[in-house]
Amino acid sequence: MIHLGANSVLFANLELETAFQHIAWAGYDGIEISAIQGMCEHLVLDDWKPQIDQIKELSEKYNLKLLSMEEAALDEDRLIKAFEAGQAIGIPIVNIGPGGKSGSEEDFARQTDLIAKLAEKAETYGVTLCVKAHVGCCIDNTPTTLRALERIKSPGFGIDMDPSHIHRAGEKPEEALPPVLSRTRHIHIRDCKGPGPSPGDARLQACGRGDINLHAYCKALVDGGYSGPVCLEVIGAGEYDLSRRAMIAAESYGYLNAILKGLGAR
Repeated sequence: MIHLGANSVLFANLELETAFQHIAWAGYDGIEISAIQGMCEHLVLDDWKPQIDQIKELSEKYNLKLLSMEEAALDEDRLIKAFEAGQAIGIPIVNIGPGGKSGSEEDFARQTDLIAKLAEKAETYGVTLCVKAHVGCCIDNTPTTLRALERIKSPGFGIDMDPSHIHRAGEKPEEALPPVLSRTRHIHIRDCKGPGPSPGDARLQACGRGDINLHAYCKALVDGGYSGPVCLEVIGAGEYDLSRRAMIAAESYGYLNAILKGLGAR
């Protein structure tokens, strides 16, 4: 089953309960909790144990599944804490970017070796480490994603397939998805106006406002039998007032839910 969720990074600089409340009100099935140091650390990995009960209680209060956590950085010390926290709280997926520089073979080899090592660690904690192709990083498109899959065999590893980054790599996300879908365990989703390199203003990242063919992308998901989280990830909304952030969440949910209902997936 496809679960629609939203990353709490949309509600950066606000209380975690505010994120839970507005994500639930928008209609989502679940939440991705941001643990991104320096951007939005709703889950504080350096002191996560005091948050166990709070997060479990918020999940129950707002009837939101704990779908995933975004730690973002390929940092071994922080990721071990993320795996421990995920195991204790009940968050099954930890999402990161690959790091390194685009086009650097040295970076690609080093980073994929580290990802493979950490995916094996993740498996011992009962969580999955997911990595997405990311603009400017050593894994930045479908060819480098496929190369990474050849190197990383652990069942504790999966792809976080983000159509925004694939779009900005000059590819069509709906065509890039099928070759990696068998090992895709998470979807970050947002729209993008123009070719990048940035995803643009937060308001234009709302699903349906940009240039990505999200209907075709969702159809490829459904046709391929994907079952897992699809989480809205909108960045750069920190200066927006709460009402604008809530509208982005609700607009995106309505758009994605309508598409998936039309495809018979919800």
